[in-house]
Amino acid sequence: MKDFTGRFAVVTGGGTGMGRELARQLVAEGCNVAMCDVSAKAMAETVALIEADRPPQGTRVTAHIADVSDEAQLFRFRDEAQAQHETDRLNLLFNNAGIGGGGSVVNDSREEWERTFNVCWGGVYLGVRTFLPMMLAADEAHIVNTSSVNGFWASLGPTISHTAYAAAKFAVKGFSEALITDLRLNAPHIKVSVVMPGHIGTSIVANSRKVLTRRDEDQLSPEDLARARARIARMGMNVDLMSDDAIQAIAAEQHRRFLEEAPTTAAEAAKIILDGVKAERWRILVGQDAHKMDELVRADPERAYEPEFFQVLAKEAGWKLGG
Repeated sequence: MKDFTGRFAVVTGGGTGMGRELARQLVAEGCNVAMCDVSAKAMAETVALIEADRPPQGTRVTAHIADVSDEAQLFRFRDEAQAQHETDRLNLLFNNAGIGGGGSVVNDSREEWERTFNVCWGGVYLGVRTFLPMMLAADEAHIVNTSSVNGFWASLGPTISHTAYAAAKFAVKGFSEALITDLRLNAPHIKVSVVMPGHIGTSIVANSRKVLTRRDEDQLSPEDLARARARIARMGMNVDLMSDDAIQAIAAEQHRRFLEEAPTTAAEAAKIILDGVKAERWRILVGQDAHKMDELVRADPERAYEPEFFQVLAKEAGWKLGG
């Protein structure tokens, strides 16, 4: 699919980050877009940015509320999108929505663990199931599933538990790879790509907390503070004498650093993804850190979870470490 003009795309998680930039760049190329998110406020901001970009005349973008881990909400999103775009055919499906959380199967709650897993993995699986009939009806189509470098390296380093997110992203990668043969045999006009970003400048840190707590607010609640305090303590910091304001400041700084100090911006990531789709690449690594990580893990998989490996990886990937 070399040209997106006049095509119809669905983007999940379109309110912020890579989803927002995918929607903006698709519309700029003349592609009609239906996006969903759990935050109406975030989607309104995306729509405003798209309108400010002055999209090609006749290009349509619609915004819908949907939690991708809930099949009934995805069905409603699909039906609304079909009605508002007046089509039963879909060319591009970007299963992009995701959150972090549920780091430890030992210390974190089962509810948080499964919430993270169900959004990051369930949202991809249910997205494909929900929109597959529309893609079967199209002349050509492409499924784009967002995994992560944590889909082939299940770690954030030797001092941080990262089980729910990594398990989900491994599932997305395996599902996407299995779809290559499945679609080639049974629906050859549908292609599939798995996207594996490294550190991308997005608001996933703050967004994940809002999704997990179901509170669309920036200020940490007492429950948020307790969770943040425990997480910071597990990173080796002494939190006994830290005030709630200090914990809030650390959390805000972590969000700022993740967003602003990333080696790849969300806009750059979106362009890499769309270029990969046009080239029909089934495997799309995003960011030089992703390429370096892939190289190092493949070269020495037996030592991939040793502390020394992480130090080499962080240095060669260009990550900024520290408090």
